[in-house]
Amino acid sequence: MKTSIVLTAVAALAAKASAACFSERLGYPCCSGNEVYYTDNDGKWGVENGNWCGIADTPSQATCWSLSQGYPCCSSSNAEVWYTDDSGKWGVENGDWCGIPTGSTGGSTGGSTSGNNGGNATPGEQHTISGNPFKDVEFYINPYYVEEVDGAIAQMSDSSLIAKAEKMKTYPNAIWLDTIKNMQSWLESNLKGALAQQTGNKKVLTVFVVYDLPGRDCHALASNGELLANESDMERYKTEYIDVIEGHLKTYKSQPVVLIIEPDSLANMVTNIETTPACADSQDYYYNGHAYLLKKFGVLPHVAMYLDIGHAFWLGWDDNREKAGKVYAKVIQSGSPGKVRGFTDNVSNYTPWEDPTLSRGPETEWNPCPDEKRFLEAMHKDFKAAGIESVYFVSDSSRNGHKTDRKHPGEWCNQTGVGIGARPQASPISGMDYLDAFYWIKPLGESDGTSDESAARFDGYCGHETAMKPAPEAGKWFQKHFEQGLKNANPPL
Repeated sequence: MKTSIVLTAVAALAAKASAACFSERLGYPCCSGNEVYYTDNDGKWGVENGNWCGIADTPSQATCWSLSQGYPCCSSSNAEVWYTDDSGKWGVENGDWCGIPTGSTGGSTGGSTSGNNGGNATPGEQHTISGNPFKDVEFYINPYYVEEVDGAIAQMSDSSLIAKAEKMKTYPNAIWLDTIKNMQSWLESNLKGALAQQTGNKKVLTVFVVYDLPGRDCHALASNGELLANESDMERYKTEYIDVIEGHLKTYKSQPVVLIIEPDSLANMVTNIETTPACADSQDYYYNGHAYLLKKFGVLPHVAMYLDIGHAFWLGWDDNREKAGKVYAKVIQSGSPGKVRGFTDNVSNYTPWEDPTLSRGPETEWNPCPDEKRFLEAMHKDFKAAGIESVYFVSDSSRNGHKTDRKHPGEWCNQTGVGIGARPQASPISGMDYLDAFYWIKPLGESDGTSDESAARFDGYCGHETAMKPAPEAGKWFQKHFEQGLKNANPPL
């Protein structure tokens, strides 16, 4: 009987990869017992309640070498190997790095994210970014997002949709350092992974989002942060967050890094200080936080920074753009001698790159910049006129390939009709040499905010008619939104 069970299951098990209690990510539960029916490269399999289940290893504290480095031990000695260094082999479980116990032969390698050939990689000579940091580099693939997509695929039955989702794992997106804990978990581990991928003269670019200002997202509720707008949390932001990031960036000096700086923060300073008390209370911390981080990161020759400028239907109007020029010029000056490469737009938003159906008129509330292309064309002129020296842009194209169903361009939460946009690419538009790249900054599939009206972080926009429901908390996986984004991709996947 056991033989027949094994023969039936071989095909189903062949395509599987390891996960936390390795079988969970494959769609199978963990076993409560330890009777082994079948063993493959993923691990040991049992049968309970008529279904396959994974038998988790229970490594001893002595062999769990990663504990001394602040990382948990992987649940299986056969966990998938994502990265190897002098310490040992690393896996990814529950969105965090874990150490694979000694004596493991390991599972399959993690493809383009494994860095498996760079086990002894150590930072080399100082790298200096010259010009467009997205040009002539290899893009680092975010292993956490690959794991999220694998989890999404496990919930799909449509073969064509699965094929599209598989392609998503080959494209890069930004890694969000949105809490002190997440920064501690994800910054150095991914810098280490990118370093291991570098071969010869080919550099590997990693893109991080710095996102933990005190009083973060003062005009919204769904994405409020852990730090409050007060002096003690400002000190934490400096010492526990910015200073730690600086230390790791100085260590990994031989590889290019792009930092997307504090989405929505400065755009709120342009438009919402007078109307939103939380923004008025946060302004000193926003400005001081930017000055501090610019002085820290802006002097590092291998790091390029882009300040966030909202999107076309936030700062697109003439008066907003004029005020923005003054605000951003002041912020950049306050961070001297730190340098800024440029600005990023449409982060976590849905505004199309081009929308020829829209023009300045009642439908757009007389906005002369009703798409991101026209917005950046105007911002380039205005920022230059404001005396800003380096004016280059990275446009978030992760979710703007298909015009959403929103009835007002200010709708921002989990919009229905979403579609993946242009693929990450350096210098994508002929004649716009100031557009450094299209890049996926907001990962498709991660929620903008919860639709649960009883939740502490519920924002009214997430309850609007064109916001997809039911939706989980901001940053949590939203399967239905992900699948719609795949179906509406433009260009198609």
